[in-house]
Amino acid sequence: MKKIIILPVMLALNACSTNQIKTSEAPPIQTPSLYQQVSPPKATLVTLELPEQAKHPMRHHSIIELGRGSLESNRDLENFKQSTFQESWLPRIARYIKKGIASWYGPGFHGKKTATGEIFDMYEMTAAHKTLPIPSYAQVTNLENNKTVVVRINDRGPFVGSRLVDLSYAAAKKIGIQGEGTGKVEIKAISQLQALPQIQQTAESQNKKVYFQVGSFGSASKALKLQGKIASNNMPEPTIHTSKHRKNTLYKVQIGPIKSTENAEMLSYQLAKIGITDPQIVTASAQN
Repeated sequence: MKKIIILPVMLALNACSTNQIKTSEAPPIQTPSLYQQVSPPKATLVTLELPEQAKHPMRHHSIIELGRGSLESNRDLENFKQSTFQESWLPRIARYIKKGIASWYGPGFHGKKTATGEIFDMYEMTAAHKTLPIPSYAQVTNLENNKTVVVRINDRGPFVGSRLVDLSYAAAKKIGIQGEGTGKVEIKAISQLQALPQIQQTAESQNKKVYFQVGSFGSASKALKLQGKIASNNMPEPTIHTSKHRKNTLYKVQIGPIKSTENAEMLSYQLAKIGITDPQIVTASAQN
């Protein structure tokens, strides 16, 4: 009986030993290819920024944060062009078309801060809206006369009844509702790229030009500091444009004029490389 018991034990030990030897001798064929697949290409690193940007749909230019890294390759530049004007929130509002009542605001708010922190100028083509991202652009059409204006959403409101949008005085005048105070309109959300041609057309009719406004300050020294930063990075030196309201002076740092969509894309790219990620399109009288 002892022989019968010992023999299976010895066979089992031999079998275990044999399996261990086979395992240790097996060549690690799959290991190198596995690590090669895990290593991501450079392009993947760029696209990984997008989910983070989606958390901040209210920031029109937050997507320019792609410029934090090196954007030297042609592919990076092309990605930047697309992201600059086709904002991360655009797919969610691209179908935003609503009809309702528009009103306008002006003298009582002129010179005061808007929801973006910038100073409200009743003579600029801007508007207040309750839900559209700040800043963003919208095309507003007067349904009574079919006159259209493109405005930049830079404030919140209106907060009276069921009104949909509060236009600046200049925007209201362009579509002919400044006299009545309100009017029935259609509001269509558009991207900055879509807005640019109409902004330029409006500027030309008013003997104005289109600029990128990269800063707006109540202090001349802050404006000069930003001007110097841009000029020292091989870009055209910005102009400091001043406007006055009562006893206050506002210093607007503007670069341009913007002559084409391609010009706007390249300038945005250059500004983003030095950390300026929130330029706004504005119109102003030709600057010397």
